[in-house]
Amino acid sequence: MAGILIFLAIVTVIVGWYLSRQRLLSKPWLEVGVIDEAYGAGGQPRRHPLDRPARLGLGLFLAVAGSLFTLLISAYLMRRQFPDWQAPPVSSLLWFNTGLLAASSLVLHVTQRLAGRGRWDDAKLGLFMAAALALLFLLGQMLVWRQMTAAGYLAAGNPGNAFLYLIIGLHGLHLGGGMVALGRNALRLWHVEDARRDRVFAGLQLCAVYWHFLLVVWLIMLALLAQWVDDVVAFCGQFLS
Repeated sequence: MAGILIFLAIVTVIVGWYLSRQRLLSKPWLEVGVIDEAYGAGGQPRRHPLDRPARLGLGLFLAVAGSLFTLLISAYLMRRQFPDWQAPPVSSLLWFNTGLLAASSLVLHVTQRLAGRGRWDDAKLGLFMAAALALLFLLGQMLVWRQMTAAGYLAAGNPGNAFLYLIIGLHGLHLGGGMVALGRNALRLWHVEDARRDRVFAGLQLCAVYWHFLLVVWLIMLALLAQWVDDVVAFCGQFLS
């Protein structure tokens, strides 16, 4: 419970800081230089204006999703204290899948930087690669699911098994929703005219942030499943005792 309250406090501070930077209470008709900030030389719009409402929406969604995963982690840590808990084995395929997700996040980060420099052909290739790697990650997670059930680790057999499937499924649903957003940006990138590619760049930025968030969440979940947290706590306990 204390961990949940600390996390929610951190989220509140971050959201408050973010809103303060959005100038939601500003009066643009009284400010100097607003037009110059929005438009470049010759009255042309800047190449990559950020979509602030979309960024705000993503920030709020990440706060909600982060709270959800935090509750899941807290439930996992509390439930495993019961005597009937049996931790399922961590499939070696999960490590390979983690590499796929990390590569997808890295490629998408590079892709949005390429789009920011106007290298749209390279951005198209990068976007395709990032989506393909993410799809392979989802397929790999489904294969882990099938391997576990085939080996007899059913969700009804033990709470540890149920949590494993819940973690894989919940994270996969979030990534699947991200794939929909990535597909929409891909359609924009391939069909939108040059004058509106600034929206594509903003969309790729948001997708990259979301991918980084999902990567961090998955690494935390994997650390729990692999019992790295226990090893770290035991190691630190040696110095505190």
